[in-house]
Amino acid sequence: MQRSQTISTQNQGKATGGNRKPVQMQTGEGRSGNLPVLRQESSLQEIRRLAKANPDMVFTSLAHRIDPYQLEESFKAIRKSQASGVDEVTAKEYAVNLDANLYDLHKRLSSGQYVAQSVRRVWIDKEGGKKRPIGILALEDKIVQKAVERILNIVFEVNFYDFSYGFRSGYSAHMAIREIRQACMGMNINWIVDADVSGYFDNIEHALLKEFVKRRVNDGGIIRLIGKWLNAGVMEKGIVSYAETGTPQGGVISPVLANIFLHYVLDEWFMKEVRPRMTERCFLVRYADDFIVGFERESDARRFMAVLPKRFERYKLTIHPEKTKLVDFRKPVKSSKGTQGGTFNFLGFTHYWGKSRKGWLVVKRKTMSKRASGFLKRVWLWCCTERHKPVREQYQELSQKLRGHYQYYGVNGNFRSMKKVRWRCEWIWRYWLSRRSNKGGLCWDKFKGSILSKMELPRVRIVHGDV
Repeated sequence: MQRSQTISTQNQGKATGGNRKPVQMQTGEGRSGNLPVLRQESSLQEIRRLAKANPDMVFTSLAHRIDPYQLEESFKAIRKSQASGVDEVTAKEYAVNLDANLYDLHKRLSSGQYVAQSVRRVWIDKEGGKKRPIGILALEDKIVQKAVERILNIVFEVNFYDFSYGFRSGYSAHMAIREIRQACMGMNINWIVDADVSGYFDNIEHALLKEFVKRRVNDGGIIRLIGKWLNAGVMEKGIVSYAETGTPQGGVISPVLANIFLHYVLDEWFMKEVRPRMTERCFLVRYADDFIVGFERESDARRFMAVLPKRFERYKLTIHPEKTKLVDFRKPVKSSKGTQGGTFNFLGFTHYWGKSRKGWLVVKRKTMSKRASGFLKRVWLWCCTERHKPVREQYQELSQKLRGHYQYYGVNGNFRSMKKVRWRCEWIWRYWLSRRSNKGGLCWDKFKGSILSKMELPRVRIVHGDV
């Protein structure tokens, strides 16, 4: 039985919550020390200590921890982009009188006058000519969500499993792909279940989500805040629509809520019910809603494939029947057609069996062809639209794009794929530079002698040598 405990004896009010425009102060006011609470030591350390010491504890009094100091820390931590939400308030405007604005926000949280505003929806281009919706929150909603997100992460971190790598401090996508490589080679994994959850973030059941949160955080103030954000609606072209399922689109709070939901739907189920019933070794690696399950024996993999859709259906989620597949990932054998072996994609990489320099069969990774072609298409469009900029300026921006590509895809065994991308970038750059005028094209020899010799694009490098 879980224990319920209040971690504070002093309740400062319920953190539920109308957003307002930033407070306008007279000259001479602002960050003058009129809010000493902003200088106090963070109170999250006590929550962290209790959560670690009592993994089954249910926290019932956390909302009052969202004080002006925590709000200021949250403001510092959020991304301060130029885009503004429906409140049309930017972080720069809000920071002019930050103390007073946060004090006013805290008063509204404590008195129950805080109201979550609708999320402004914009659309950005996606691979394949499709569009992807992006949600932009009002600034104060970002601040409060960040404060709650920090609390939830501290409480649930002790419960999350080490194979969950998405949106967690100290975890990364590269750690996930390293885990897959080590597990496949160390456990003699022969079969991979490559699963896909259809529209995960848009189909999370609100009632189930709040029930999962209550298993560790049964605080009325926190639950009401989450409810406000879940029901805030989305504004597009001046029209607000409300969804009965899904987490706040683009919300700061969405990643941790999604992790909590899948922790109970998938992670705990796998560890407590699936793995003990398998006849041979298996593993699970998850990054947000993307996950890979490996099995040593085919019969275990097929049993798992049969029950996986039923498990997710129980929690109102759908496993995509066409995108979810069983991959034969046994070590390749030589045949008349050459070396054969299955492949699967995860986190932008294609995983496959290949030979190391010493001749051993190892799991290798290369950039997914879809990701590489998508990057090159973006470079093509950029070079086309920016070709009349000074060549030195083009070189600096194109170099920055390539370094960003290397920063993620620079893993062992992926040198050849990245080298091909670099060569294609050179070709694209030369192609559009040669069309800056009607005086004739820019041949390769002239391009190399006059431009590349002075402005060589960044060379391919392995950034993550231990992955």
